[in-house]
Amino acid sequence: MPNITLSIPEKLHARMKRHSEIRWSEVVRKTISEKIETLEVMDRIAEKSRLTQKDIDTIAHKINAEAYKELDKR
Repeated sequence: MPNITLSIPEKLHARMKRHSEIRWSEVVRKTISEKIETLEVMDRIAEKSRLTQKDIDTIAHKINAEAYKELDKR
């Protein structure tokens, strides 16, 4: 199995060490796997889409604008 090296802030490492019962490599492996699965689903959906990049950018801009409005209300 290939290995990767991961850099994390010292404070995070100290917090992780307080939970030595956790197999952190397994947590990271699972998180990466879940992210890859999500990206693959998105790729399959995008393959079937007829939207252009301009359409996607317009929709994303509208979503971001609405999100900012909601955050400003808080």
